[in-house]
Order: sequence, then structure tokens, then C-alpha cells
Amino acid sequence: MSIILRLINNFLNDPSYHSTLATIKGLRQGIVYGAKVRFAHSIVQAFLFRHDPWSKRIRFIIRLTYLHSKTLGLFVFFYKTLRTIVASIFSISKPFRAFICAFIVAYFVFNKQNSVNEQIILYLLARITVGFARYAQKRSWLPNIQRPVFPWFAAFVWGVVLWLFECHRETLQPSLIRSMTYLYENSDRWSSWKNFLVRDQFRS
Repeated sequence: MSIILRLINNFLNDPSYHSTLATIKGLRQGIVYGAKVRFAHSIVQAFLFRHDPWSKRIRFIIRLTYLHSKTLGLFVFFYKTLRTIVASIFSISKPFRAFICAFIVAYFVFNKQNSVNEQIILYLLARITVGFARYAQKRSWLPNIQRPVFPWFAAFVWGVVLWLFECHRETLQPSLIRSMTYLYENSDRWSSWKNFLVRDQFRS
């Protein structure tokens, strides 16, 4: 057995196979990471915001976990594959190569608008908004402000989201509406000490 494992390790560490093996490892990483993130999130959603029978909640958890892990795994796999192919054929600089390959793969992998894809894309949108601001400061397109900016950023985000929830909630995602309803509207309603302190019985 030790000889077989040694041969496998030698194969895995052979530089000539590194690019191909990296795409397979990327597929594995995407599946595992997607499953970890979505499984925990789906459990919280199923317990707090869904009132279906338990069998249906379990199917909900499994379906979203599978969808998230599959989508992320496929994206990593095809992105790394396309990036390797493009790098071997075209002399494109790294920034353009990264953008073009991700753009092409994302168009096909994330082509369906569903709750999982929306959450992934909106999560990334929030991160790249901050990233663009830091990049602009790095390139001196924006001034480096010494005073704390995050409190103003947080105030703006919460001000906008509560305004939309209170006045135009149809523009928000259903999952966000359920969360906001649970926090801000269900807290206005109770009929006994049980649903005041122990368990909220009003549907979001």
C-alpha cells in the first residue's frame, strides 16, 4: 500500500500534470466550500423562516446545498481550465486574462436567476464595491481619507435598506424581506408570554 501511495504522491507532485490537477482540485474546493457555506445557511433559513413539514425543509436544505456546491465547483473548474488554455495560446496580460475567462465562464455557469445565484452575485457585488474603492485609493483616483469611513457607509446602507423595506419592499429579495419582517414587524406582535419571549408564532 505504501508503494501505491508513493506513486500517487509522485504523480500528484509531477510539475507536468500540475495545471490539469489544479483544475480538478479547484472543482473539489468549490464543491466543498459551497456545501459548507450553503448547508449552514440553509439550516438557519429552514429553522427560522420556513413553516413547511420537516421532510420538505430537509429537501430544501439538500437542494440548495447541492445547487450552491455544484455551481461554485463548476465555475472554479471551468475558470481554471479556460485560464490555462488561454494562457497557453494567447499572450494576454494577467488582469485581462482573469477578467475575460471569468466573464465567459460566469455567463454560462450563472445563467439562471435563482436564489442561490442571486445571493452569490450580490455577495460578490458588495465585496467588489469595497474593492473598487480601495483600488481607486491605491491608484490615487480617490483621496485617502484619514477619518473613519465605515460608520458612514454602514449608516447609508441601513438607511437605504430600511427605506426600501418600509416603502418599496417589492424591490427587495424575498429572503431579505422575510428577514426584515421577522426583525421589525413580528417584533410588534404577540399575544402571550410564549410568543413574546420563547417562540415567535407569526409567519414572516
